[in-house]
Amino acid sequence: MPDPRSPEPARPLWRTVLTPQWSGLLVLALALAGVMTAMGVWQLSVYQSKTADATAQRAAAPPVALQSLFSIDEGLPSKAVGRRVTIEGTWGPAADQVFIADRAQDGKNGFWVLSPLMLPDSGAVMVVRGWVPVVTDAAAQAPTGPVRLTGSVVASEAEDSSADAAKGRVLSSLRIPTIVHLVKYRVYDAFVVQTAVDAGAVPSPAPAAVVPPPPPTDHAGLRNVAYAVQWWIFAAFTLWMWARMVLDAHHTPPDAGTGDQVGEPVESSGTVSA
Repeated sequence: MPDPRSPEPARPLWRTVLTPQWSGLLVLALALAGVMTAMGVWQLSVYQSKTADATAQRAAAPPVALQSLFSIDEGLPSKAVGRRVTIEGTWGPAADQVFIADRAQDGKNGFWVLSPLMLPDSGAVMVVRGWVPVVTDAAAQAPTGPVRLTGSVVASEAEDSSADAAKGRVLSSLRIPTIVHLVKYRVYDAFVVQTAVDAGAVPSPAPAAVVPPPPPTDHAGLRNVAYAVQWWIFAAFTLWMWARMVLDAHHTPPDAGTGDQVGEPVESSGTVSA
């Protein structure tokens, strides 16, 4: 016969969880956490929508003069990358024309043709005029004379091509720090990918048009990202609180706080008559 004074075996946790009280609270906690998670996902989608709209608006904005965005003495500001601009000047020396290698176009590998456009005030801007399959292609011949064109601002690429500059006019990457050592005049800290010639002689044949690289992502609506994270934290906290309450209830003896002391004698009151 078991000793009545021996402690009762520990109750399994799952039995506490499956009681109507705690299983009901679990359903409620899961519902609240689900709603909060959905709110976080919605806030994140709002951020992505704002970001896409801001990036598209930058690329679709009407073209402005390059000089209105920044000067030749300044570094390229992030807000100017991807903007459509107009530039007017005279094509620079043919000897200063450069080719950028390993550029794909319609499934073929070739070269971007990079020509300097001398500006009326001072210096020049390097213009990606188009694509050719080989550097000896007739369309790669350097243009001459005055021109006004429209294009998109592009930043320098990360890959270093300074070693290529010592070998010739064919570079592996589009980089202003490399270009400045190949010419004897100042250049803007940006490239312009030509999309249209507004005025001036267009060489014939001309390089194939190049699609400007997509503009960098405009991170608009970062506040919505913070809201999304807050909703997800609230969801996790709701489930954590339920788990904490269940554990506290599980470790609390059923008779705690009743004041009954098992095994203690009960004192009698009154008198006993003989």
